[in-house]
Amino acid sequence: MEEFHKVRRLPPYVFEQVNRLKAAARAGGADIIDLGMGNPDLPTPKAIVDKLVDVVRDPRTHRYSSSRGIPGLRRAQANYYGRRFGVKLDPERQVVATLGSKEGFANMAQAITAPGDVILCPNPTYPIHAFGFIMSGGVIRSMQVEPDAGFIPALERAVKHSIPKPLALIMNYPSNPTAYVATLDFYKDVVAYAKKNDIIILSDLAYAEIYFDGAPPPSILQVPGAMDIAVEFTSMSKTFSMPGWRMGFAVGNERLIAALTRVKSYLDYGAFTPIQVAATAALNGDGAEVDEVRSIYHRRRDVMVDAFARAGWEIPAPAATMFAWAPIPPAFRHLGSLEFSKLLVEHADVAVAPGIGFGEHGDDYVRIALVENEHRIRQAARSIKRFLGSAGQTPDNVVALNARR
Repeated sequence: MEEFHKVRRLPPYVFEQVNRLKAAARAGGADIIDLGMGNPDLPTPKAIVDKLVDVVRDPRTHRYSSSRGIPGLRRAQANYYGRRFGVKLDPERQVVATLGSKEGFANMAQAITAPGDVILCPNPTYPIHAFGFIMSGGVIRSMQVEPDAGFIPALERAVKHSIPKPLALIMNYPSNPTAYVATLDFYKDVVAYAKKNDIIILSDLAYAEIYFDGAPPPSILQVPGAMDIAVEFTSMSKTFSMPGWRMGFAVGNERLIAALTRVKSYLDYGAFTPIQVAATAALNGDGAEVDEVRSIYHRRRDVMVDAFARAGWEIPAPAATMFAWAPIPPAFRHLGSLEFSKLLVEHADVAVAPGIGFGEHGDDYVRIALVENEHRIRQAARSIKRFLGSAGQTPDNVVALNARR
């Protein structure tokens, strides 16, 4: 039977091919070290769990909740932005709670996109940045990811050669998957250009608190005037090790927040109230849990970079996020990221995320998630070293992708 219109607009789910290989290998008894999905292995801090348990005992909290977030949660998020970024937010008009940043992006796309609207989107990038708009009838024009001197000229070319004029620009720093970090000066240039050309900015700041070697990453809303055109999305998934809790936020421009709030009011009743109360307590805390999470990822990053280098795979140390954006070793680069990822599962018992899943410009890379402990990361490096040592041999099952021929 013919697929439905919106389903036809979506490509095959690249990661599913690796997932099937992982499942088959595990069914055969293999011990797969999974560095693929960005699914934090760290437990949610005890104080947050205790708050949830406490509140859930009250049957009054079992009823429908508030789609845009309970008042205390929205105030807590506004206060966090004040402490962390020096940005003043009105919790009534400039903050809405979302079911994770992913849902926020998808429903913002539903709220603002008309059929044929052009969206400027980094490539490679987290899939929902593009496909939320594709499912909403938008058209994606790829943009470079690097926040360097070439970004504004590339933005100017994209706007000049897009018909109709782009509706919105998506930004994601610290970036998933590349781990690039933007500076406040960079944001100032982008905001000035976007305001001049009446372009909305949608900023994904999910990894604001996972940084290692320098100053904390800024918010685009720190730029004077950014509130006129920008909305920023954050998440508690990585910061507080709460991925399954599905709690995030959109903050910024009142008109855009109102549009998202209205769409959400038709689609959901918000997160379970005890989750919202526990999230409020987390945001109002002293930040000790966040410091510990950051330290753990920092140690894992250092172990991964060192151990993989000893294995013969040089990987740049990410300055932020819980990911490394790893160039495929030269001997395997011609295969593309999907086939290389399959080989790692089959011959090294290690799973990574193929870069092609984040956009065609990611096909020379794989994403490595720091979601295993240091011992397991070293174990993965040893297995990869043995695999890379056989690079001169041609495994029987290697078939290059047609697109790479």
